[in-house]
Amino acid sequence: MVDVRYQTAFTLYPYARSSDQDEGAQTRHPVVIVGGGPVGMAMALELGLKGVACVVLDDHDGVGVGSRAICFAKRTLEICDRMGAGDAMVDLGVVWNVGRVFRDERQIYDFDLQPEEGHKRPAFINLQQPYFEKFLVERIRAAQADGAPIEIRGKNRVLAVDNQPDHVVLEVDTPDGPYRLEADYMVACDGARSAVRTLLGHDFTGRVFEDNFLICDVKMTADFPTERWFWFDPPFNRGQSVLLHKQPDDIWRIDFQLGWNIDRKAVVQPEYYMPKVQAMLGEGVEFEPEWVSVYTFQCMSMDEYRHGRVFFAGDSAHQVSPFGARGCNGGVQDVDNLGWKLAAVINGDASARLLDTYHEERKHGADENILNSSRTTDFMTPKTEIAKLFRESVLDLVEHTDAMRPLVNSGRLSVPCVYDGSSLNGPDDSRLPARTRVGATLVDAPTDRGWLIDRIGGKFQLLTVNSDFAYDGLDLVDVIVAPTDLIAERYLGDADSAVYLIRPDQVIAARWVDPTADDVTAALKTAMGG
Repeated sequence: MVDVRYQTAFTLYPYARSSDQDEGAQTRHPVVIVGGGPVGMAMALELGLKGVACVVLDDHDGVGVGSRAICFAKRTLEICDRMGAGDAMVDLGVVWNVGRVFRDERQIYDFDLQPEEGHKRPAFINLQQPYFEKFLVERIRAAQADGAPIEIRGKNRVLAVDNQPDHVVLEVDTPDGPYRLEADYMVACDGARSAVRTLLGHDFTGRVFEDNFLICDVKMTADFPTERWFWFDPPFNRGQSVLLHKQPDDIWRIDFQLGWNIDRKAVVQPEYYMPKVQAMLGEGVEFEPEWVSVYTFQCMSMDEYRHGRVFFAGDSAHQVSPFGARGCNGGVQDVDNLGWKLAAVINGDASARLLDTYHEERKHGADENILNSSRTTDFMTPKTEIAKLFRESVLDLVEHTDAMRPLVNSGRLSVPCVYDGSSLNGPDDSRLPARTRVGATLVDAPTDRGWLIDRIGGKFQLLTVNSDFAYDGLDLVDVIVAPTDLIAERYLGDADSAVYLIRPDQVIAARWVDPTADDVTAALKTAMGG
């Protein structure tokens, strides 16, 4: 029998017996994905759309209750757009770009995460995680109807994993009893308490910060704008911090910093949190609690994200504090990186060495996220008198000089990392703009045929700007621009023309002002793992 670990908000994939459970059957699947959360479902959708057969094993039959991850970044939306799931998310999500920081009751500054024009998607939307997962599953169902080889098995819990040199053997429990199946590759997307990681005996190391936060999701009609509001030392939570976000369905997320020595059972009782919420909102404001939870900051990571035939993605590989929205967004970027590489190897287009670069690149991304998350936590919860004096001095000065703004850290919000130094990187012409250098993610801009981000992705392509360069075997996205166009600003700089080689995950693999066909051939070979 499969244990119930949490209550589900939506039943999306009820248990059904599979042919693998028949006596004598032990089918080998190209990819088995363990965990049906946002990272697992995104991985299944990415692989299925590339024609790679995959099976998702989840120990429940749907999405858990509670908002959990709510801030989905521009890059995540662009990835979901490429998979055909982005519109539903943005249509329901609460769009925001502006944040405000308060001390006591005074605003000390505000910021705009997307101050420039010319992008299809906003900096962030707020959307409860159950909706995010639901939209992914609905897109999977539509892809299945079109022939995508994706299978989702609910109430299938992994009991054992045997990671052999050329395949993986799994023992799986179900309501009808256990069975075994094999996979050429397995991707563990089963969260911070990863059963797969534990079963294989891999370490998960890092820092546990001595602080606790109380999440209160409340339903109310309020006049607060759709912005991110963060308070240091407000009168309704003295000596601590508070974060406020709006979600769909008139739900508001409030995060109260509580400190370290708390009674975790007591603080989730209405007699504790209801007065805190009322004090924040003001007397007479009516609200209803929707979901309450306590969490502790942790920044953790595995040493290696690939172990033979087993890959780890999302929180099973790395975990960060929620301030900065780098957890789920980072996990979707893992999918973006690993999906095309697995497909290329399984389809025979690249050697298995390409798969090693998943750890190389995404460990780099995770380390950057952990560094930013740790710095946020250290600023929000200073542990020494010197650290506290530094924070208070910064907050004193920021009201009087903009130069202090970069030092105020209420959460460095998620942006895609740049794979500087990656072994997949090809030539880079320094005459072209730094923001679109090799290793960076494609920067969106309007073109005469729609958004650039919608015209590129899912395969290797060439982007030519004011160039008549052509190359047999690669799709060409050609753009002719005037010097004042955003494409010129973002992709030409002072150059008259440019050619960019773009990977399937919309990462810039190489760029030139005036390449030869041999230049592109060599760069393409490098980008495929050599």
